[in-house]
Amino acid sequence: MQVRLRAESLTCSSPSHLLLWFESNGSHRHLRVALPDSSSLSAARRSLRARLNAQRRALPAQQRAHLSRLVARNVDRALPLRPEWRIAAYSALPWELDAAPLVALAESRGCRVFVPRIDRRRTSAAMRFVPLRGPMAVNRLGIAEPQVHDPLGARWLDVVFLPLLGFDRRGVRLGSGGGFYDRAFAFRQLRRSWHAPRLVGLAYAFQEVERIDAAAHDVLLDAVVTEEGLVRCTTG
Repeated sequence: MQVRLRAESLTCSSPSHLLLWFESNGSHRHLRVALPDSSSLSAARRSLRARLNAQRRALPAQQRAHLSRLVARNVDRALPLRPEWRIAAYSALPWELDAAPLVALAESRGCRVFVPRIDRRRTSAAMRFVPLRGPMAVNRLGIAEPQVHDPLGARWLDVVFLPLLGFDRRGVRLGSGGGFYDRAFAFRQLRRSWHAPRLVGLAYAFQEVERIDAAAHDVLLDAVVTEEGLVRCTTG
């Protein structure tokens, strides 16, 4: 599988057009894809994760900070965040695209910001969303989490901004392999019409891949925002 480096800029539609898209519920979400053999799929994903993770970790901190600000700017251009929207972001690990500029933008627009919190039980794979406020503590995965006890069900969020290792234009997301987001939003696959919340990946442009073979549990993205602009996913 080959990673495609993108040099050309992406053209974003007008904010009003994109807002209508985020409020639509088209039937195109039910596209079916043929799934490859599970063993070959796992091997291909491991290889791709290793390659993209190496590229991501090679970014200097200064460039990472600059690109994170560009991504937040492109979110602002493509999706006008509304006051009182319930927005989920994430606490970035040192090598991930930093969501802090986007969080600052959402708060300035009057949004209510939530972040994931992993169940503290070591055997659990559950994830909830809690308000981004109060003291923070590092969880068993090394991610900072708020210590508040006021979770919001995933289905009540308006827009979720997700970290990722890779993505393609069909909306297939390659994460770190824990499956937390796929489990949290599995209910989207059961709906026939309304597919809220909208799932938007945050990524560097080099994380776009020509094609990622989908696993049965994958929940598709609606869009991805990079430093080059918005990528609207065809199955999202």
